[in-house]
Amino acid sequence: MDDNQKRAAAVAHLHGVSLAAVMIAKKRGENAELAAMAGLLHDLYAYKSGSYDDHAHKGAEYARKLLEELGITSADETDIICSAIWHHDSKAEVDSPMDEILKDADVIHHSLGDPTKEIKPHELARYNRLCLEFDFRS
Repeated sequence: MDDNQKRAAAVAHLHGVSLAAVMIAKKRGENAELAAMAGLLHDLYAYKSGSYDDHAHKGAEYARKLLEELGITSADETDIICSAIWHHDSKAEVDSPMDEILKDADVIHHSLGDPTKEIKPHELARYNRLCLEFDFRS
């Protein structure tokens, strides 16, 4: 990314989602390390390509290639991470526990990252459930 401001926002989003994913995974008894990796990788393809067109599916394929090249995850772990990335844009659907962690982490960062912005309409129901789960108060 050539634009320093966009790059900084991208890094902040990936990092913020990763931190939120760790918090959610720990609370729900899921693998925090895999949640952190999914959070760090979930929008990387969109930032690299400059396009959000089908970014979740293309991003899962991109993450799979990266993880296979790095050799830091087992095949099963790679599948879990890539499934979460694949499904993270389907906020109205319910998928596997790790898929749900990444969706929820993305919503937390979108909703709490800038308190002056309104919550996205398609994320509102998920945000309200998270407020109950984590006892967030207005």
